[in-house]
Formats: sequence, C-alpha cells, structure tokens
Amino acid sequence: MTTKQLNKKFGFPNKTGEGYLVLINIPYPMRLAWDTSIEVNRISCHKDVAKNILQVFNDLLDCYGYDKIKELGIDLYGGMFMYRPKRGLEKKYIKAIEAGDLELASTYLSNHSWGTAIDLDPARNLLRETSRTARFARSEYKPMIDIFYNNGFESLGIEKNYDW
Repeated sequence: MTTKQLNKKFGFPNKTGEGYLVLINIPYPMRLAWDTSIEVNRISCHKDVAKNILQVFNDLLDCYGYDKIKELGIDLYGGMFMYRPKRGLEKKYIKAIEAGDLELASTYLSNHSWGTAIDLDPARNLLRETSRTARFARSEYKPMIDIFYNNGFESLGIEKNYDW
C-alpha cells in the first residue's frame, strides 16, 4: 500500500503506536537479527493486521517446521513497528513537519510506522538488494513468500525487485 492508502485505511500513525498497535504472541521464538542471543515471543503490529500476521507465523511453522525456519533464517526478526521516514526521505519529512504539513509528512513515512510491514533476516535481504543476491529470492523461500501473499501481504522484492 502507498502511504496515502495507509492513511486512508488506517489513519495517521503516531510515534508510540497508541490507539492502533497490539501485541501478539507468536507460535515460535524468533531471534533479534542484531543480537541473536535475545529471543522474541511477542511482536507489536497494527490491530487490523494482527490476525493475518499471526496466521503467517502459524503457516510458516506448519510449512517448514521450527528447525527449518531457523536454518533458513526466517526467525531472524528485524522489526515490525518503527515510526520513521523511509530511508532517503528524512530531510523531506523533517521539512514537512517543520512546515506543519502532517499529511505531506506522513507520505514520507515507512509502512513500519503503521506496524504493517515486517523485516525478517534483514542482513541477508538488504533494502536495495535485488533478486540476484537477496536470500529471500531463492526457491526455498517461495513457500514463505506465498504464505505472506495468501494472508494479504506483499513483498517489495516480488513487486519492485528490492527490499526482499
């Protein structure tokens, strides 16, 4: 979804997620991507996608099993909610905020600001990485991508060939 569509469907996001975020218990532990010694058992997401993202995790577990999820790095959690501008648009965002134009500023926000996007194994699926090198572009991850699509999510990797 574009940020304009997100605003229309979910309203303007806020820095704390107050009023629209919920915590969900996920069916298997995930490891923080930047410190794999820390396990995550709950994640914050937009209340309107909570059922869908929970189903994604259940379907991943059914499809791969926990050992294969770990082997493939699908359990490396990079985050879901983070109120921030899209990378490269920080200056435009700040300028719009300073001008008091919250509607314009919100068009520069990442989908993570609504808690509707998730990053998994971000070190091996970099933002500008294409299908030539992104791990999630490999055939063993096709069932994972299909599970996300079957539950109403999209992949920028599939749609635009970056941010797998």
